[in-house]
Amino acid sequence: MMRQYELVERVRKYNPNVDEDLLNRAYVYAMKAHGAQKRASGDPYFSHPLEVAAILTDLKLDDATIVAAVLHDTIEDTSTTREEIDRLFGAQIGKLVDGLTKIDKLDLVSKQARQGENFRKLLLAVAEDVRVLLVKLADRLHNMRTLHFVPIEKRTRIAQETLDIYAPLAGRIGMQRLREELEGLAFRHLSPEAYQTIEERLHDLRAKNGRIIKRIEEELTTEFAERGIEAAVTGRQKTPYSVWRKMERKSVSFEQLSDIFGFRIIVGEVEDCYRALGVAHTKWPSVPGRFKDYISTPKQNDYRSLHTTVIGPGHQRVELQIRTAQMHEIARFGIAAHALYKDATGKEGREDLAKESRAYRWLQETLDLLAHGDSPEEFLEHTRLELFQDQVFCFTPKGGLIALPRGATPIDFAYAVHTKLGNSAVGAKINGRVAPMLSHLQNGDEVEIIRAEGHIPPAAWEAAVATGKARAAIRRATREAVRKQYAGLGRQIVERAFARANRAYADEKLKGVLPRLARNSVDDVLAAVGRGEIYSGDVVKAVYPDFSEERKTAQIGAGPGEPGWFDVKANTNLVFKVPGSNEGSAIPIRGLRGDVPVRFAEKGGAVPGDRIVGILTPGEGITIYPIQSPSLTNFDDQPDRWLDVRWDLDEESREFFPARLVVMAVNEPGALGALATVIGETGANIDNIAFTAHSPDFREMTIDLEVADLKHLSGIVSRLRASALVSKVERVIG
Repeated sequence: MMRQYELVERVRKYNPNVDEDLLNRAYVYAMKAHGAQKRASGDPYFSHPLEVAAILTDLKLDDATIVAAVLHDTIEDTSTTREEIDRLFGAQIGKLVDGLTKIDKLDLVSKQARQGENFRKLLLAVAEDVRVLLVKLADRLHNMRTLHFVPIEKRTRIAQETLDIYAPLAGRIGMQRLREELEGLAFRHLSPEAYQTIEERLHDLRAKNGRIIKRIEEELTTEFAERGIEAAVTGRQKTPYSVWRKMERKSVSFEQLSDIFGFRIIVGEVEDCYRALGVAHTKWPSVPGRFKDYISTPKQNDYRSLHTTVIGPGHQRVELQIRTAQMHEIARFGIAAHALYKDATGKEGREDLAKESRAYRWLQETLDLLAHGDSPEEFLEHTRLELFQDQVFCFTPKGGLIALPRGATPIDFAYAVHTKLGNSAVGAKINGRVAPMLSHLQNGDEVEIIRAEGHIPPAAWEAAVATGKARAAIRRATREAVRKQYAGLGRQIVERAFARANRAYADEKLKGVLPRLARNSVDDVLAAVGRGEIYSGDVVKAVYPDFSEERKTAQIGAGPGEPGWFDVKANTNLVFKVPGSNEGSAIPIRGLRGDVPVRFAEKGGAVPGDRIVGILTPGEGITIYPIQSPSLTNFDDQPDRWLDVRWDLDEESREFFPARLVVMAVNEPGALGALATVIGETGANIDNIAFTAHSPDFREMTIDLEVADLKHLSGIVSRLRASALVSKVERVIG
């Protein structure tokens, strides 16, 4: 376990002005607070925060961050309070420690929700101070280094979470060295056999190619020196996990990989990078399509470097990465390289860091997703999309650069520019040519978005986009569109309710009683009425407390005393049968004998156009079901009763077939008559109707129809949905 003076000396190596007293006090306090607590390994628990602090000293972070690492588990695992940390070490360190406190007692439905909510809290804490993220990643790294002491079932969960969330997050903020170690440790626990096999193959390859690597290093160094370029050349081997991912992604064997070895060339100035590139391409032939310039176009995690692949000695493919020492520092430490000795807690500090670091700006954009109230599962899904994708770089017509994940579409591009542009997008031009909105963008594409005001993005876009920002915006836009539809329906219901009560309605009057209805806006009230969550009479009573209803009835159909008059009171059921049913009549279906009784499934029937199946019941005949009927699961273990049947109808036949719809309609006088008229105008017959009192404002009707075919039924459904009286229409398949 690291001693007190050792911690101070580690910080002093890069910060001569270290606050030795602060570090010593934190060391002693945490040691006393954790007392006799033990880790799964049997080591004193206090060794863990010390190791986390040691990892952060390698990143050369400031005193406050190191102290927060030493104290990071005190609030969660001991009797220490936030107030005590503030009093002894200051509010800044108290805020850091509080931001790192884990959530252990969440009342959430799923493990994914728990994971998403923990990740939410982490990023919300990062919004206050980016150093919280650095301590959290160091905390996870030490836990992964000691994961072999944890029970196997818990070990697998932690390793998978590390591979899914923390390693990609470290990479996204530029901390490649930390990411590689997290990936390697997680891979070792999740796929131990694969890890061991690849590690052995890499070891054999190192032994075999050691001389070639040395030769390439020497030849490159000599070439650069002869041209006056001071450069440090080092060979490196891919990690087992990166080899495994490439084998899986490209479906190739280990022997087919051609770029397991790579070389880093560190030079002094930016222009030396391009001079070194010219030397390499002069010395050896380059591989077409393998050159990438991340200096002129940096990655979103601030990574800057030139990448190229050449055919080196022994006809070996050799990957070269050329960068300056400063670029190399950022490639290793990412945000930590920018945050050195910086106080990013204040607004000015965060703005400076955002200007300097693309990775920090990405974090801030990710945090914007939190403001829109998505569920923890949705947020985790969005963030995973952002973390895992490689990038393509596209341009606006004015030359603006937009970085997107690989597989992105013009829809993603539009939302990356601005949410309003994405919501109004109806078309796109890629490199001057009209292209489908679901086209996959390539590096260097120029994208122009065609807009239409008032357009609502289709819900289907949500499954087609590649960015979390676009997916969240589409989901919000479609939810808002549905909400507006319910609000429009609710407004009609409320205005009619006020008219029946002989009371004046105005939005201003309703606005004044919002607290009584537990809603934040007039639109919220109207949408709730439209969805059936609030009874319209309660809205009238909220505005006019002296109002009282004599009865809650709905007059449906003709006038009192006339045929077809029904008075449906709340919480009652009413069923009536319309004569004319052709139940039991002969049905022309291929595959059945004419002397076998045939009937349709009781709940919902079947119509031509449906794929159908027959179920034989000895002594009773054959029942016809649509192939998607849930009732067929009752016969899964009786395959001898299944019959292969299909429709065999004459084109001129006017046979009608049973179908069932459930209609949610506004409870208004004449509602049934209006809907019956719609159905009658299509040429269909109503065979049976059942009314259910759903709420004072709505009635749910189960309507049994007789229709010609599936097209006929679909037309009826479309016309019913278009009616202002109808909230919902669904076909029932029993």
